[in-house]
Amino acid sequence: MSGAAVGDWFDHAPCGLVATSIDGAIVEANATFLSWTGYDFDELRGRPFASLLDPGSRLFFDTRHTQVLHLRGSVDEVALVLQKADGGRMPVLLNSVRDTSTQIDRIAVFNATERARHERDLLEAKRAAESSEERVRVLQDVSTTFGVTASDEEVAQSFAAVAGDAFAARETAVLLWQEDGELTLMGGTNPLAGKVSPVPSLRNTAEVTVVHAEDDQQDFPELAAAMRDSRLTSLSVTPLIADGQHLGVLVCFFARRADFDEHYLDLQQALGRQASQTLVRVRLQRRLAFLALHDQLTGVGNRQLLQSTIDAVIATSAAAAQPLSVLFLDIDDFKGINDGFGHAVGDLVLVELATRLRDSLRVADVVGRMGGDEFVAICPNTDIAAAEHVAERVLETCRAPIAVPDGIISASVSVGVTVYRPGTDPLPSAPQLLSRADAAMYDSKRSGKNRFTVTTR
Repeated sequence: MSGAAVGDWFDHAPCGLVATSIDGAIVEANATFLSWTGYDFDELRGRPFASLLDPGSRLFFDTRHTQVLHLRGSVDEVALVLQKADGGRMPVLLNSVRDTSTQIDRIAVFNATERARHERDLLEAKRAAESSEERVRVLQDVSTTFGVTASDEEVAQSFAAVAGDAFAARETAVLLWQEDGELTLMGGTNPLAGKVSPVPSLRNTAEVTVVHAEDDQQDFPELAAAMRDSRLTSLSVTPLIADGQHLGVLVCFFARRADFDEHYLDLQQALGRQASQTLVRVRLQRRLAFLALHDQLTGVGNRQLLQSTIDAVIATSAAAAQPLSVLFLDIDDFKGINDGFGHAVGDLVLVELATRLRDSLRVADVVGRMGGDEFVAICPNTDIAAAEHVAERVLETCRAPIAVPDGIISASVSVGVTVYRPGTDPLPSAPQLLSRADAAMYDSKRSGKNRFTVTTR
C-alpha cells in the first residue's frame, strides 16, 4: 500500500484515530475524529485528550485508563463520553495501545451513540417490563384478598390504594353506582368533590378517558378550571363495567402531567376489568352466603340461621345476665287458604306475613322461617313484659287484611312465647327453648287461635 493510500485510509477510517504523547497530549487525529467532534486539528494539537471528555469520563481516563495502559500496554472497550465542539455529548468506546518504541499512545475511538441508545432502550424496556410485571402481580393479588363477607367499600378502598401505587397518582377515587342512581364515592379521595358539576360523558364513559387541565378547557371548561384550582394537571377515568353493566368508575388524579401511552392505558383498562370482576365476585359471594342462610321465598332467615343465632344468643344472654325471649308463630288455618285460593296465593300470604313480622321487631331481633307456615323470632334482652308487648304488636300487624289477586284474605297467627331469665332459670339449650315456644304456640291454638301464650318452663 502506497503512502498516499495509507494516509487516505487513516483519515477516512470508520473510526476515530488519535495519537497522543505519553503524557496525553494530542499529536495526531484523523478526519473521522475531527468530523465527529467538530474541531479543527489546530485546535487539538498539543491539547490533553482527557480535556475532550465529560467530567465523569475525564476522572476515569486520568485514573483507571491511564493506569491500566501503563501497566499492561493496552486497554480495550472503555466506555466514555466525548464533549464535542458545539457542547454536544457523544458516547464512545476506546481501544488504546502504547507504542514504547516511539513513546506514543494510539487510540481508536468508536462511535457508541447507537449502542448507548440501544442499551438505554433495553434498560427502559426492562424497567417497564419489571414495572408492568409488578403492577400485574399486584392486580392479581388484590383480587384474591376478599372473603365472602367483603363489602363494596372494602373492595373500592383496596383498588383505590392499588391504583395510587401502580400509577403514581396523587389521589385516587372509586365511585360506584347505587340502586337510587347516585354515583357515590366508596373508596379513596375525590379532591374535586363539591368543586365541579357531574360530567355525564365521563361518568358513563365506556373506555379510559384522560383529561388534561391545559388541553381540555374547551371540552370540559368547568372541570379544567377546578383541576387547576386543585393543582391537578391531569386525571384519568377508567370505567368499571361487567357484562355490559356500568358499576362505577376509577379516577386517578395527577399533580404532574403523566405520560399516558398505550401501555399505560392498557394497564388502566386491565385494572378496571379486575376491579369490575372482583366487585361482581364478592357481590355474588355475599348473595350466595345470604341465600345459604335465608329462606328463598320470604327472605327471612332459614332454620340454619335460626339455629346458629339462638346458640350464640343464649351464651351472650347468660354471660350478660340479660333476658332472652323466643316467639314461635304459626299461621291460623293456612291449609284453608291454600285450598281455597291456591298455593300461589298461599305463597303471597307467607311473604306478606313474614314482612309484617320482620317490620314489627327491632333491628337486633332475628326472624326466620322454620318451614311451612311456621316462623320464629329471637329477641335478645327482652323480658316477659317486653315479650308480651312484642307479641301483641305481632298479632295486631298480622291480622290486618291482605290483598291478593282474587280478593281480600283475613289471616291471623297463633304465638307461643318462652322467656329465659338468667339467674332464675337453668341455662337452656336451643332445642329446649324452641320446644317450649312451640308448645306455648299450640296452647294458643287450643285456646282459640289469634292470641299468644307465655311460658318460662
